[in-house]
Amino acid sequence: MDERGALALLDAELEAVGDDAAVIDGLVVTTDMLHDRTDFPEGTTRYTAGWRSVAASLSDVAAMGATATAAVAAYAAPAFDREELLAFVRGASDVCEAVDAEYVGGDLDEHQEFTVATTAIGRTGAGGDGTDPVPRSGARPGDRVCVTGTLGRSAAALEMFERASDASAGDSSAADLRERANDLFRFEPRVAAGRALAPHATAMMDSSDGLARSLHQLSEASDCGFAIDGDRVPIDDAVRDVADDEAAALELATTFGEDFELVATVPEDELAAVREAADVPVTEIGTVLEREEGITLDGEPLADEGYTHG
Repeated sequence: MDERGALALLDAELEAVGDDAAVIDGLVVTTDMLHDRTDFPEGTTRYTAGWRSVAASLSDVAAMGATATAAVAAYAAPAFDREELLAFVRGASDVCEAVDAEYVGGDLDEHQEFTVATTAIGRTGAGGDGTDPVPRSGARPGDRVCVTGTLGRSAAALEMFERASDASAGDSSAADLRERANDLFRFEPRVAAGRALAPHATAMMDSSDGLARSLHQLSEASDCGFAIDGDRVPIDDAVRDVADDEAAALELATTFGEDFELVATVPEDELAAVREAADVPVTEIGTVLEREEGITLDGEPLADEGYTHG
């Protein structure tokens, strides 16, 4: 079975599966695993790998509306290179510092493929500021669909990594492409925005699998539909640098995934409060509908497409 099939199997077997993180007495816990072959394109620095790996787990904490507390990482590689290992730890530490969390270490192992397993811990509810965690299951018809930041950064980064790898020997533009791609790959987890959304959002998750896939997951959890306005989707400027046209840019922004922005549903009369409290732009892109009305983008059915590990 593929990743989705495995998740569906575990969802039926384990009561805790279904949201971005598990919540136990106010403690939020989540884990992720990333591999060289599927998650770190050629040209990804170890600093970026450290940042991105830990950021992926911190994003799950953000999606629950929790305060990020700490993170750990298990680092496995064919050999331990001094500079690579130090760069990884610095990236992991810096992303934790960016969200007021602490990187507290982890584990080391030798493995034939560079692999990272990360765990992040946060607090909400009884263990935090009193705000309840936000699940995926509370969206109601009439709520507005919102996303933080911009979409498509990772899609643009991957294209830049590929162009740099394909560049001829001595092409000075390759280094610039790799540098820009690494910058795009180092996203900031939306912990502060998640906390701003938490008192108002009826449902929330991060867009690690892409906007389209996230909407289908929210639909399944909340038993609802969505109508999305493509003109409102906040496409990152970098996407337009690599896409052939606006239609291609919208497709990358909605289906590629790995952006780790927050997708939330918010009552219309609470949107202003969310925007005022959030530290990044929160864009309204559509409306929650009844389940039988389906999921549409500009009036057309939106396919359940998105990022899948493989």
